[in-house]
Amino acid sequence: MIGYLFTPTPKIIEEAGPDDVAAIAAIHARSFPQEWTVDELAALLSKPGVAALVARRGSLWTSTRPVGFVIYRLAADEAEILTIAVSPSHRGAGVGANLVGAALRRLYSDRAARVFLEVDAENAAALAIYRRFGFQIVGQRPAYYGHADGRKGLALVMRCDLG
Repeated sequence: MIGYLFTPTPKIIEEAGPDDVAAIAAIHARSFPQEWTVDELAALLSKPGVAALVARRGSLWTSTRPVGFVIYRLAADEAEILTIAVSPSHRGAGVGANLVGAALRRLYSDRAARVFLEVDAENAAALAIYRRFGFQIVGQRPAYYGHADGRKGLALVMRCDLG
């Protein structure tokens, strides 16, 4: 029983609700230099075709506060992952990959044929996850991402065909 207490807590992936928006904004602010406010996120999530999933700790003894999220948009048969982030204390535990996988499964069931995203070319962890799910680089956007040190980073446009 003691060994169980020290094993990583499994994560639950579910649709985000209105009560999750503040936690999503906080995770986003800790993950990107260009933060989105609670109001901006609430407005985005109210748009047709936009949805969010959150990852929560899967234990009766811990907080149900989100530890990661993914926001995506579906229009006709094309989708885009708009943003994804994991709380710094939960990175490296598979939360990001679980969120991407859950989003792709939902988009597939909603009949999306392909999914696009943009990722900072310097984000090796994210690139590894996306490649694992079959995303391929289809374009670039120079000087797209702002970095905390003032540099502008290259965005890679990636696509995953679901069909």
